[in-house]
Amino acid sequence: MNVSDLARRLKTTPHELLDKLPALGFDIGTRAIKIDDAVGERIAQKWYEAERRERLRNTLLSNTVTRPGEAGAPRELKQIVLPQVIIVRDLAGKLNLPVTKVIQQLMKAGILASQNERLDFETAAIISEELGFKAKPEEGKKEDAVETVQAMDRVKELFEAEKDENLKAKPPVVVVMGHVDHGKTKLLDAIRRTNVMEKEAGGITQHIGAYQAVRKNRPITFIDTPGHEAFTVMRSRGAKVADIAILVVAADDGVQPQTKEAINIIHAAHLPYVVALNKMDKPEADPDRVLAQLADAGVTTEAWGGTVPLAKISAKQGTGIDEILEVILLVADMNADKIRANPDRLAVGTIIESHLDKGEGPVATVLIQAGTLHRNDYIGIGGAGYGRVRAMRDWTGKNLDEALPGTPVKILGFKVLPAVGDILEVPVDFKSLEVKKAKTSMQIAQQLTATKTVPAEGETVKKKISLSIILKCDVLGSLEALLGMFEKISHEDVQIEVIQKGLGNVNEGDVTRAENSKPSVVYAFNVVPTQQASLLARDKGVDIKEFKIIYELFDDMVKRLNILVPPEIIRTPLGTFETVAIFRTETGRMVVGGKVKEGKVVAGEKVRVWRGEEPIGEGIVDTVQVGKSVMKEAAGGQECGIGYKGKAKIQIGDRLEVYHEEIKERKITIPR
Repeated sequence: MNVSDLARRLKTTPHELLDKLPALGFDIGTRAIKIDDAVGERIAQKWYEAERRERLRNTLLSNTVTRPGEAGAPRELKQIVLPQVIIVRDLAGKLNLPVTKVIQQLMKAGILASQNERLDFETAAIISEELGFKAKPEEGKKEDAVETVQAMDRVKELFEAEKDENLKAKPPVVVVMGHVDHGKTKLLDAIRRTNVMEKEAGGITQHIGAYQAVRKNRPITFIDTPGHEAFTVMRSRGAKVADIAILVVAADDGVQPQTKEAINIIHAAHLPYVVALNKMDKPEADPDRVLAQLADAGVTTEAWGGTVPLAKISAKQGTGIDEILEVILLVADMNADKIRANPDRLAVGTIIESHLDKGEGPVATVLIQAGTLHRNDYIGIGGAGYGRVRAMRDWTGKNLDEALPGTPVKILGFKVLPAVGDILEVPVDFKSLEVKKAKTSMQIAQQLTATKTVPAEGETVKKKISLSIILKCDVLGSLEALLGMFEKISHEDVQIEVIQKGLGNVNEGDVTRAENSKPSVVYAFNVVPTQQASLLARDKGVDIKEFKIIYELFDDMVKRLNILVPPEIIRTPLGTFETVAIFRTETGRMVVGGKVKEGKVVAGEKVRVWRGEEPIGEGIVDTVQVGKSVMKEAAGGQECGIGYKGKAKIQIGDRLEVYHEEIKERKITIPR
C-alpha cells in the first residue's frame, strides 16, 4: 500500500506518519512511498494503540481535581515495580488498594475492566500514577509478557469488524443486573418457567449462568449475573458480552449501592437497557420515589420524559413478564444493526463459567459470539491448544451438533480448565496450537499472583499478623469472587494470606498445609472435605469451614481477623510526683513520701518511674495518704505518701509519672 493511503486512513499526514514511525518501532525511512500490506496493518495497530494510551492519559488528567492549597505542589509518588503485563487484581495488590478502587479509576478513563483483565505496563503505569504511585518496569525475562501481549492482540483480531454482507441477525444477549435480593433470578425464573431459585443458597445467585427463552419464535439469551457486591467482576464480564441490559430495581427498596454500580457498568459499556421495576405487588411499593432516585443516578425513564424504557413487574406473581419481553424485542429491533454476527466464519466465544466435573473432567459454559461451533471442532485460547469439542449441550441439557452466534453451550472436551472471561476460538490450523507453547491464562494469572510488592527505597514495611487461608471452591467464578472480596481487607496490623487456592474438594494435602501455617483455616465453598481429610483435620486440630453463601464465609473470616487485631492502648497522663523520702520497703511494694508537682496522683492508677532521663520501671499507685488520712487522690502542690506496687526500687529524687490506661478493643469493618 502507499504511505499516503495509510496516512489518510490514520487521519494524519504522510510526513507526520513517517516521523513518528521510529518511536512505534518501525524503521522504513523518511522517504518511503510504498510499504508491504502486512507491515501497514501492524503500523495501523500500533498507531491506534498509541492514540488510545494518549486518550487514556488525557482523560485521567482532565478528571484530576486539584484540591485547595495544593495548586502547583508536586505530588510525592511511591515507587513500585510492575511487570510488562499485569492483571487488575494484582495491580491493586501492589498498590495496597481495594480492587474496586482500581476498577473505578479505570472506568474514569473509559476502560471497563474486570479484576482478571490484563493490562499492559503503560496503561498500568498511568493508572498507578493517578493513584499516587510511580511505576518502573520489572527487569528480567520478558518472554511471558510478549506471549501475553500477542494473545491480547489476537483477541482484538478475532473481534474485528466483519463485512456487512456477511452479517446476519442473532439472538440478543441480555444481561440482568441490579442490587442483591431485588429479584433478578426470580425474573429469569418467571421468564424461563423453571425453578433455578431453589438451587441457589440463601436466594443469592452464586455463579453466572446463561439461558435462553423464546418469544414470538425469536430466541433471547439471558445472562444471570450475581447481585452481591462481591461479584463486581462477574457483572463487568457479563456486560462485556451482552447486547442489552435489564436493570432490576425493587419498587419497595429503591436505588441501592449495587444498583448504582450496575448503572455505571451499563453506561461504561454503552449498552442499551431496560429498567424492570420489580415487586410492584408489595403494599410498600413506591414507584414514583424509585423513579426519582433513578433520575438522580443518571437514569431518566420514558415515564419521566427520558429515553430508557420501563416495565413494571412482579416476578413473584408473574405479572408484567410479557411486557418486558416485548420491550426487549423492541430494543433489539432498534439496535438491529449492532446485534448481528457472521455465522459462517470460525467460531469465537467467551467463557462464562468453568469447573472440574468428577465424571466429565474440565467443563465450561461458552457464549458463542461469532461463527458456528461444531462438535469435534478443535478449540484454543490465547494461541494455546485446549482440546476438542467432544460434546455440546444447551442450557436444558439437550445435546447439540452446532451452536450459532448468541447461543450459550456447555462444552465437554477441554484438556485444560479455561479461566472465566477467556476468549475461545476455533483455529484455522489446529496443528499450530499443538506446536506453540503459549502459556494459558491460568498459568499467567498464577505467575502474576506470585509476584511480591517491592517497597520503595528507604521505606520500611510494618510486619503484620497473618491469617493463613486455604480456599477451595467448586467453580472458578466463586474462587475469583472470593479473592476479589479479600482485596477489601486492608489493616495496619493484620492481613490475609491465601497460601493455597484451587477447585475441588478439600484433601489431605490442604489439611497438612494448614497445619504448618498457624493461625490458619481451610474454607470449603460449595465443596466438602474428603473422609481422609476430615479425619486428618480432627487429629491435627485444623479448622475446616464449609459455606454455601459467599458473604457468610466473608463474615467468618472477618471474625477470625478481629481476634488477631491487637487492642488499642490509650494512656492519659494524670500527674507527676517527686520522691523525697522512703518510708518502707517490702517485696514488690514500697511506701514513699514526696510532693505532687503537677496534675494529681490517683489511687489505683498506673505509674512509670523515672530516674533522671531514663525510665526504670512501671507499677501501680496502691494507696494515697495526705497527713494521716487515706485519700482517693492528691492534687498538685500537696505533700503526700503513696503506696507503690512494682518491681522497680524507688530512690530519693526519682520522678513518678501517674497515668490512666484504657484498653480499647478494635474491630475490622469492611462494607459489603
